[in-house]
Amino acid sequence: MMTNEPAVAPLKGVRVLELGNYIAAPTAGRMLADFGAEVIKVERPRTGDELRNWRLYAGDTSMLYRTINRNKRSVVLDLRTDEGRDLVLELAAVSDIVLENFRPGTMEKWGLGPDVLNEANPDLILTRISAFGQTGPMASRPGFAAVAEAFGGFRDLVGDPDRPPVRVGVSIGDTIAGLYAAFGSVMSLFERETKRGKTPIPLSQRMMDVALNEAMLSVTESLIPDHSAFGIRRERTGGRMEGIAPSNAYLCLDGSIVVAGNGDGIFKRYMEVIGRPDLGVDPGLQTNAERWERRDELDDAIGEWAKYLTTSTALDALDAAGVPAGPIYTAADIVVDDQYAARNMIQRFDVSTGAETISDVAFPGIIPVIGGKSLPIRNLGPDLGADSKDVFEKVLGKTPEQADLLIAKMELESV
Repeated sequence: MMTNEPAVAPLKGVRVLELGNYIAAPTAGRMLADFGAEVIKVERPRTGDELRNWRLYAGDTSMLYRTINRNKRSVVLDLRTDEGRDLVLELAAVSDIVLENFRPGTMEKWGLGPDVLNEANPDLILTRISAFGQTGPMASRPGFAAVAEAFGGFRDLVGDPDRPPVRVGVSIGDTIAGLYAAFGSVMSLFERETKRGKTPIPLSQRMMDVALNEAMLSVTESLIPDHSAFGIRRERTGGRMEGIAPSNAYLCLDGSIVVAGNGDGIFKRYMEVIGRPDLGVDPGLQTNAERWERRDELDDAIGEWAKYLTTSTALDALDAAGVPAGPIYTAADIVVDDQYAARNMIQRFDVSTGAETISDVAFPGIIPVIGGKSLPIRNLGPDLGADSKDVFEKVLGKTPEQADLLIAKMELESV
């Protein structure tokens, strides 16, 4: 069940029907829910979203599920049955946005394609996330974010130059696609509301088509134009950023720090801090391009300075000189950090795993911040079907008896 309404809720009054699993569409739903939208998450009987079992360390519901699906409501429906399909259409008829991230053609196979949804609700916004998009020769191919990150050119940039490409430690392809899906949904909602009562917006304009590989391509900065204009092949640079120096991670006595001292003015102060003012005034190091050519020399000098200091000593010296730097935090560091605490960016809950309740579990807050602090998380990802009865009665207008019968039938059909 939902908790109290948030004090700040820009999307209050917006209803979202989430038909997605895993991370991409649920990330979009989470963002909309964070800012007040009522997000009704439809899950399959018995098992629910497969994310419930990802990184499952205890019980039957993972912290990953609780995180990605916060501030939502869970309803159990079987989309493969006529009754499940009909109830989805009833929900779509009273919703503003439908989110889905099934393989292209799946919704159509279930009788829930765009034309059917549009017939149920001619104002509906349909946001679709897939591996390669809804059109083109690869549209029907399945693919998770790992494949999309590679296909979008992103994976080739990650890692050290003398080793195979690696992936980052999170499903970044799904997350970035989810961000685009949320943006597209709100953009379409804005257009719909500003044009209400004027020329109707055609279905094709109310469909947001987000491809995982294109989402990853979009964050590769000038990768494509640099290749197209100059024939440049970007290489993996480890902890560095191509063409920018000095900017890297360095080992200290008790951990590592990241320092971004690549600005022209910053560079001179930086070299003073590490005891190498000669490098700061070197005529061959006054531009970023020159420093990139001598990046190994600079990194060696900085590394030699850092290795004899603790992270706090090194960072204090850099901060005093106005050189951008920071520690490389672990989860243990983040949950006790004053900056995160000051902005309510770590919020704590007692959490049920399905087998036990764990007290005082830390979760990341809501972004962007409004009013100086993160908005409070209203509820974590709900138990499977926790809101079925309430949604059937209050959203679809079923009687308590009808709602109970529907729930019983879903449970029976899933056996």
